[in-house]
This record gives sequence, structure tokens and C-alpha cells, in this order.
Amino acid sequence: MDVDAGLLNLVTVPQYLYKKRKISVDGVDASLSSQVLREVEKYLPTVRRSDYYTKPCLSDLAIREFMYPGYCSRVQDFVVGRVGYGCVKFIGKTDVRCLNLDHIVKFNRCEVVVYEDESSKPAVGQGLNKPAEVTLLLQINPLNNLTEVHIRKIEEKLKRSTESQGAQFISFDPGHGQWKFLVQHFSRFGLNEDDEEDTAMDDVSAVAQDPANMNGSEVSYIDEETGSVNRTPLSHSLPAHLGLDPNRMKDLRLLLLPAGEDDVEGFSDMLSQDSPPFAKESSRSPLRFSSQKTVRKTNAPLIRKTPLALIEYNPGSFSSNSPGAILMSQQNKGLHLKTSKSVGFELELKHETPVTGSHSHNIVDAALFMGRSFRVGWGPNGVLVHSGMPVGSSDAQHALSSVINLEKVAFDKVTRDGSNKVQEELTDLCFNSPLILHKELSREMKKVELGTFILKLQKVVFNRVTLPDICRSYIDVIEKQLEVHSLSSASRVLLMHQVLVWELIKVLFSTRKTGGQLKPVEFDDEDMITDERESYPDVDQEALPLMRRADFSNWLQESVYHRVQDEVSSLEDSSDLEHIFLLLTGRQLDAAVELAASRGDVRLSCLLSQSGGSTTSRSDIAHQLDLWRKNGMDFSFIEEDRVRLLELLSGNIHEALHGVKIDWKRFLGLLMWYQLPPNISLPVVFNTYQKLLNEGNAPYPVPVYIDEGVEDAGSWDINGRFDLSYYLMLLHARQENDFGALKTMFSAFASTNDPLDYHMIWHHRAVLEAIGTFSSRDLHVLDMAFVSQLLCLGQCHWAIYVVLHMPHREDYPYLQTTVIREILFQYCEVWSLQDSQWKFIEDLGIPSAWLHEALAIYYSYIGDLSKALHHFIECANWQRAHSIFLTSVAHSLFLSEKHTEIWRLATSMEDHKSEIEDWDIGAGIYISFYLLRSSLQEDSNTMTELDTLEDKNDACADFLGRLNKSLAVWGSKLSVDARVVFSKMAEEICSLLLSDSNEGSSGEVQLTCFETVFKGPLPEDLRSYHLQDAVSLFTCYLSEMASSG
Repeated sequence: MDVDAGLLNLVTVPQYLYKKRKISVDGVDASLSSQVLREVEKYLPTVRRSDYYTKPCLSDLAIREFMYPGYCSRVQDFVVGRVGYGCVKFIGKTDVRCLNLDHIVKFNRCEVVVYEDESSKPAVGQGLNKPAEVTLLLQINPLNNLTEVHIRKIEEKLKRSTESQGAQFISFDPGHGQWKFLVQHFSRFGLNEDDEEDTAMDDVSAVAQDPANMNGSEVSYIDEETGSVNRTPLSHSLPAHLGLDPNRMKDLRLLLLPAGEDDVEGFSDMLSQDSPPFAKESSRSPLRFSSQKTVRKTNAPLIRKTPLALIEYNPGSFSSNSPGAILMSQQNKGLHLKTSKSVGFELELKHETPVTGSHSHNIVDAALFMGRSFRVGWGPNGVLVHSGMPVGSSDAQHALSSVINLEKVAFDKVTRDGSNKVQEELTDLCFNSPLILHKELSREMKKVELGTFILKLQKVVFNRVTLPDICRSYIDVIEKQLEVHSLSSASRVLLMHQVLVWELIKVLFSTRKTGGQLKPVEFDDEDMITDERESYPDVDQEALPLMRRADFSNWLQESVYHRVQDEVSSLEDSSDLEHIFLLLTGRQLDAAVELAASRGDVRLSCLLSQSGGSTTSRSDIAHQLDLWRKNGMDFSFIEEDRVRLLELLSGNIHEALHGVKIDWKRFLGLLMWYQLPPNISLPVVFNTYQKLLNEGNAPYPVPVYIDEGVEDAGSWDINGRFDLSYYLMLLHARQENDFGALKTMFSAFASTNDPLDYHMIWHHRAVLEAIGTFSSRDLHVLDMAFVSQLLCLGQCHWAIYVVLHMPHREDYPYLQTTVIREILFQYCEVWSLQDSQWKFIEDLGIPSAWLHEALAIYYSYIGDLSKALHHFIECANWQRAHSIFLTSVAHSLFLSEKHTEIWRLATSMEDHKSEIEDWDIGAGIYISFYLLRSSLQEDSNTMTELDTLEDKNDACADFLGRLNKSLAVWGSKLSVDARVVFSKMAEEICSLLLSDSNEGSSGEVQLTCFETVFKGPLPEDLRSYHLQDAVSLFTCYLSEMASSG
């Protein structure tokens, strides 16, 4: 049974989440016993198919069943649906206990079936055989072109179909394609095949696309019930590829070749196999479910079709349970296919690579068995295309070379709540709010010249005096995220860690200017870090390290407070000494002294009151312990916990912690509070801890998600990564710009278990670099990881903003330019549709020519050449604009008589004709045509220099010659319509020329005009007509010559 992992793997919420910060946590206590969980799980329904869903979801059902026993027997308005197909809402209270929804409810194209097996159907009113409201999604194609009359016809058709099946029609929404109707009980409801054809139904959705419509009438072997790939490999035979019937070809082959050959046995094996599960009759829709037996086509007619490509693509879904596939396909449905004996390459689990484990899966490279025909590759938005299977996959079937899988990496995990649903509020708080805050910080600009363009690179710069305010602003943003009630407990742990990291940055790296001196930031409360800074008088510079140490001590007490309280709450009442020891690990001295005094142990309370003070008291206690050992004192008469306390107060923390497990932060605190002198600065404390760590005498500073139990520590590599707080301490201790652990420090694993989440790490790096803590030019992995995360969320403008903050490198001067242009080209559909993103990108100083060039390429790709021409002109790509204008746009405008638009476009390019190849025989022809036509018309004064017929004839001869040359140069690039336009221009110019030649011109001049006309690209019928006129004129001319002679 599938149950949401968020319920079965609940994470205990640390008490500090709702003690001092008063943050409430919604959810179920993680301490549920396994017996209770099994009882809850037993009553849940089953939904294993990834594209099916229920409302309430399984996790909500489990929680409500636990909180209100018997809830699953009375679920109000229970909903079962399939993405892209529709849903069923069972009216009233429904008993969903132990229902196998995978077998009971099935959605097909324009159809829903409940209890397909009549023998297992309960009585009316029982189970799911009860009144329900059905919603089916119908994809009308094309939706935008439907008239009201057509919509009414579709609605009437749906009403008749509904009433004929004994159901009650409710509504039809043509905008969303939703057909709703009410049923009293269930069998099978939907459209029959004739209704589907009359209603002009297309595929249900792009996610559940019909494979038969992907490539003619092709059908891939994809189970439409589960969405998974049928692992039976398809034949790659030549007859199937050519559209021929392999059965017919087999008969012909048997007549020509001996029956004993091996290759004929392959055909025999092929015929002996059963038909695939849905090798159905070709007249039936492949997504239409039928309870009748399918008809096998053994003697299909021999019809030769146009050969198609062997590859057919079906996107499927991005879940691992129903991967998309590219299959070797055939043209005829229902063919018997030869099964390949080979299987895909499978990598055994013992060959795990560093990226395998609980974080990601290593994909087997398809080139291992497909050679150069396919390679693993990444697509937009985290889509990985591969052939093979993930290492460690629970799927026992082998991966085949004929199957190409599409899997999507969850870049948006940080924006999902406890129900794994994307929340717009989280998207805004996690990405927009921190970046808006970053944009408000002071910065310096660096202009980089890139040819004719100038790119403004940015870098945040401020001093350490303002650092506390900046850290406080980031903490405010995180606290707003913590107010989202639907957050999971694991997310709350990570968010609280981010708060502590910003507070640690404030403690370690901030300074304050008071009385002409720079001093560290101090806080008003000894027990708890507050937000307001206290005003200090002038102090000695030598006291500043001690003040910073006190601040860090307060931070350390705050960060381990919840761990101490958790362990104290689990103690028995009689273990007072152990209770005191735990309080000392969190430096809760007041509580420890009060507890010892309340138990009547006055001596111990006096010792505790002096703990962590002068080294004299520590030396005295240590000396007393040594004397007892030298004198052979039997320590068995002293409580073990009391000896442990004395060892701790003497500064011997390793002996005090013997047999006790403690987290790394409390160990660091014990080292600083009880072992090292109180006047030691923080760098000495951190270096001492690091030395003990290298010697194996200190606990490892594991990341917070392991320290707090969000993730199992068994999968953690000791040499892999440490907590971000520890790296900050090392950075403060070394105080040098060439800090060697920067790349590891600013990796996602330093603060989160999501390897793709860099949304806050990037801000940590920006702030620390802005105050001069370090300087690095090789953290581009961090920048690009954050850019990818923003792009997958559609935040293109912020992605470009991040790229502009990447440091400039002389060895890669065009790095930012290349990345920005790639973003504009690949995601132009996103940013171009949002005016706010477009304006934001322009305000960043990105050249508008880059934006228009990206859109021009995009519109050229989708075939909207008119818009492509506009954007090519805007980006000053005159040669490309000229080519599109001449070959694709101008002739359409001319035939539509939009001459003003042609004139506007042509003249806009005329000023740059020196940059355009073949301008005179390209767009210049249209300008020449309009000017020449104006000069030949009687009411035009445009070209007064053509006064005589000889001048007009010469101008027309030149124009017609350019037309002929254009046809010869552009050749096949010109469409038929473009050639028609050239003929029309020639016809109009020739007609105007001949009309002028009839007005008082000599016969010789008129014959010269006819000679010019015959050189033009005229239609044959018009050429014949002018030829007759020329013959008549020539006859008259000869008669005049004879009579005059």
C-alpha cells in the first residue's frame, strides 16, 4: 500500500522551534508507534498510478484516520481523478477503507469506468457504486475557432449522449473542455466512438497524449492504464518500416527461400507469439477501453505507405513510475512483432558512483549499447533524457535500448509544502523577497565593453558596520516563511538553521563604530540573542576579542538550548546529577546551581557557581581528583555522575564525556567554557577544536539535517561535508582571502539535504564577499546552480540578475554575455510574455537588441515570420531581416494589397542597404516598383525626370532586368506566391508603359517598348496577347513604310 512518506517518516520538531521564538508547528507527533501506523495504513485505499489522485490525498486520510478513528468509513465528497482526463466526486459520505482504486476506477479518453468487472460490483449504494458527479476533460480542437453555434451543437450532442446512458447532464464548459454530469450508480459512462468523431475530439491532454496521433496512425507499446512502458521490445524489421504487412512478406519469403534457414525461424517465432495487449482493431481508438476481446489482424491488405522515421516520441509523465518513451515504432497497428533476445545494460548496485545513494541515482549511459546513436542529455527545466534505468531502481525489469526515458529533477523542492504541493507564497518568500532585499543593498558597477554593446556588471559592497541590519533583514524574510502553516517539520528545521547562520555571521564578522573606534556587536541578554544592538562606551581595543567571544557564547547557548531540553525531558526524576550535567553542556548555570541547591547539595552548587570562571578553581578541583587517585581512593563510593561533574569542572572534558554521546556544538561549548582559559580569543578556540577533530578526539561538525535527524546519518560521508556554521568559524579563525574550503563551504549540502537548493547559500556568499571576508573568482558552480534553480521556476529576470553579479574574469571575458544570451534564447517564451520581467531585464542594462534577437529566432522557429521580421529589424540584423522580407513576408502583404506596410518595412531597411547583400534585386525591387509606378501614372509628379517615352522605356527595361536577375539569384528560395508577385509587378509596369506608348508615339518607339515588355517575367497568356498587338503594330508600321516609300 502506498502511503505518503511524509507521514511514515515524520521528523521530530526541536523544541526550540516553539519555545523562545513562539513558532507553532502543525502536524502529527513523530513518536507514533509502529503498531498505530500499521493500523492506520490498513484502512487506507490504494493508488499506485502516478497520474491518478484522490481528494483528500492519502497523507491527509492517514492523518485524519489517526486523529479521528473510523474517518475512512465516512469520507465526505470523496474524489478520484486522473490528471488530464477528469475526476469523479462521490456525493455524501463514502466508505473508502481498503479500496483498490487502481482496479476499481479507470479513466480513458472521454470515458470513466467504475467496477469494470461486473462480478465484483457491489449493490447500488454500496462502495463506490453510488451517486456521483463526473467531470470529463474534452480537448476540442481547435478551441479558439469554435463559434457559438458549434458550441451549442457540441453541448446538445453531450446532452443526448448523457441522457442516453441514464445520467443527468449538468454543464459543459468550452473554455476548459469540462463535461459534467450526474449518475445514480456506475457501469461505464462517456462518449462512444461516433460521438468522439462528431465532437471533433483531439488528444485528452499533452500529458496523456495518444500515441496513435503522434505519427500518423502509429501505436507505441505503452500501457494506457498505468502509463508505463511495455518492456516487450519491438521489431526493427524493414517491411514494418516501409508500411508493408510482415505477415504477407513472410508468405512471399517462404515461397522463395528454404524453410530451414535461421532467419525464417525468426519469423516463425514471431508468429507464435500472442498479440500485444492492445493490438486492437485499427478502426478503434487506441485509448478507448473495451471489455470485448480484441480482433487480431492476421491478413492485413498490402498497402504501401510513405516510409516514416523509426522513432516515435511520447512524452508520458516525469515521474519515475510512468516515464516518457521514444520507441522504435511501426506504421500498422496490431502487427505481430519479433521479440529481441537482448536486454538493456544494467549496472549492478555494487558499482555505485559517488552520486548514488539517497540523494540521486546514477543513470546508465545509453551509449554503452547504442553507440553514437544516442547520448544522455539534459533538457530545459531539469529534464534528463536517457536510455537505461536508474541504479538502485526498484523496477526489476531490464532497461531496453529501444526505450528512451524522460525524468525531471525537482528544482522546486524548496517551494513545496508538507503535502508536496508548490506554494506561490513560498516561491515568493524563498526567491523574490531575498533577491529584492539584495537589490536594495549598495553596490558598485563595472562596465564591460562587448563590441558595440556595454554590459554593466554589479557587485554588492558595504562595510561591517551595516552588517547587523542586513542580517536582521534576511532573518525577517526567513521568519515570514516559518509562518506558513503547511510547512513540513523538516523544512522548519532547515529554516531555523538559516536564522542561526545569519545570526552567527552577525556575531563573527560585524563591527560597530562608537567614539571613533570599531567595536563588535553586543546583545542585551545573556541567555538569548536579541535583535537590537546595545550602545557601548569607548573600550580598550584589547577587550574587543573578549566581547566577540561573549557574543559567540550567547549564540552557542541559543543553538543548543533545544537539544538540552529534549534530553532533560527524557530523564527520570531521580537522576539529578545527570540533569545538572546536561544543563552544564548548554551552559545553563543558573538552572544547574538552583537545582543543586534545591536538592541540599550546597557544596556542589558552590562549585557550579564558579564553573567557567578563573583557571584557579579548575586547577584546585583537578588537583583534588589527582590526590584521590594517588591515595588510592575507591571511587565506587562516589556517584559516577558526580565524578563526571567534577571532571568537567576541572576542565577534563574528554574524561567527563567518557561513554556519553554529544553533538559537536555542545562539545565546542564545553571546550570553550570549561577547558580553555576564559580570556582565549575565538580563533584559538576554533583552531583547538579543529586540531582535536583531526586527531579524532572531537565529534564531527555534521550538517544540520543530519544533526537534527532530518536525514539518516548512515548515508553521510565523514570526508564529504560539514555544517555551514563550522565553515564560518574556520573562515573567522583564518582571516585570509585564500580560504581553501570555499567551494565546499558554499555547496548545498553544507546547509540543506537538497543538492539542488542554492537559494540562500548564494546570499551568504554575496554578503560575506561584500564585507571583504574573502575574495574568489572560481565559485561559478554556485552562481550557475542558483541560475538553474531560478530558471526552472520561470524567474528569468532574477537569473540574469544573478549572472550580472558573477565576477569578471580576464581569461573568460564573454562568460556573462554567453550565459545571458543563452537564457534569453532558451526561455524567451517565459520572459517575453511578462511585461514586468521584460522591463526588469531592460533596467538591468541588457541591450534591447539581445532581447529582440532572441524573439526573432524564436518566431522564426515557430513559423511566425512576420513577427520574426519585426524583431530582426529591431535588433539591426539587416541581412536576416531582408531575407525573410523577400522570401516570406513581402509577397503575402502584396497579395493582400497592404502596400503601405511593404513600403514601411522596405524603407526602414533602405538606410542600411550597404550592409545588405543583393539589396537592389531584393527589397529594393519593391521600392523601385512603387516609385516607377508613380512616375508612369498620369496623376503622379514623383519622377518628373521621365518626361519622354524613351526615358520611361529605359527605366522599365532596367526594372524588368532586375526582376529577372532577382529570380535567377534567389531561385528556389522564392515561393510560388513570390514569383506570382514578381509577375504582377511586371504586368502592371508593362501595362502602364504600353498605355503611354499609344499616345502620339512613333511606331519605332512603340516597337521598342514592346521589345522591353517581352523581356519581363510575364505569364504566357499575357505575353501572347502583347505579341499579337506587337504583330499588328509591326504590320501597320511596314504598311506606313511602304506607302511612304
